[in-house]
Amino acid sequence: MADFDPEQFEDKYANYFTELQRAYKNAFETMNDRFDSELIHGIDQFVLSESEPFYEGDGQFRIELPDDPYDRLQGVVVGEEKFEEIMDRYLDEIETELQRVFGFDTSE
Repeated sequence: MADFDPEQFEDKYANYFTELQRAYKNAFETMNDRFDSELIHGIDQFVLSESEPFYEGDGQFRIELPDDPYDRLQGVVVGEEKFEEIMDRYLDEIETELQRVFGFDTSE
């Protein structure tokens, strides 16, 4: 892993594509093991494929979702409240994986 540089993260897909893929893949695998795989695949394919990670500073990341993420989900029947709950958990997992992949201590 290359040393993390917040300025280089502004052009994240050119500078950190491999690390981003690894973080999203690790989060997917964790979520897929714990929750309904159809729902996790749907979220991954129809919502997270259009998400955007941002570095907030102090080792913190934020994931911005596309507009109307629940309405983007296709082929999976799930209530909006359950979707929101799983989506929040998934975002936490991605943010934690980004911290881990980029070498920030996540034990605090």
